Amino acid sequence: MVVNFARTSPSKELLQEVFLSVNAQSCPNFFNFHMHTVFSDGRLQPSVLMEQAIAIGLKGLAITDHHTVGGYLAAQSWLEDWKWNNPSTNAPCLWSGVEINAHLLGIEVHILGYAFEPTHPSIKKYLQRRIATGAEYQAENVIATIHEAGGVAVLAHPARYRKPLFDLIPASVELGIDGVEAFYAYNNPNPWKPSVIETEQVQKLANRYGLYTTCGTDTHGLNLLQRL
Repeated sequence: MVVNFARTSPSKELLQEVFLSVNAQSCPNFFNFHMHTVFSDGRLQPSVLMEQAIAIGLKGLAITDHHTVGGYLAAQSWLEDWKWNNPSTNAPCLWSGVEINAHLLGIEVHILGYAFEPTHPSIKKYLQRRIATGAEYQAENVIATIHEAGGVAVLAHPARYRKPLFDLIPASVELGIDGVEAFYAYNNPNPWKPSVIETEQVQKLANRYGLYTTCGTDTHGLNLLQRL
């Protein structure tokens, strides 16, 4: 598959095209769709994160701070300045992203939103640096709101919860989820690599339900090539 990264404003359609091509080798050196900055519970400044992304040679990425797009907006501004000063250099695609806590099957899960419009009125309630309550906390409403804002909804690290992924993924499909984070390093190995058994399990369910599969380091520390 040939993916065109020449666009100045990466679109939802381009992201969906990328998700169709993601595999076990995509992360962390080509794509990374799960990272945190100092705007939530990460240690990286957005500018440093972008410097690392460019040094690694990432083609595309998303910053997924918890309940805020502050890190994404700061990184976007930095990237625009960098592109202005480096017009002949290929720049990575930076999509909007967020990680939202939600209630599903009696437990709390995390739902990743991508390529949504950050200023869309419907999603503002999830960008207040805090976990939503009441009806807004329900996974069904989180997924629906991401869609209303023009984005893609993905169930984060399906094998990290108190209920099995074999229950959570089908339940999230019924609520309209678009994808699952299939390639994830559950034991924080060094070097980073997706966990084999969990990845295989998630991929099988993704194929069964026609879901996108994504990858990400879930970086909280100072190195985009590691989770912690």
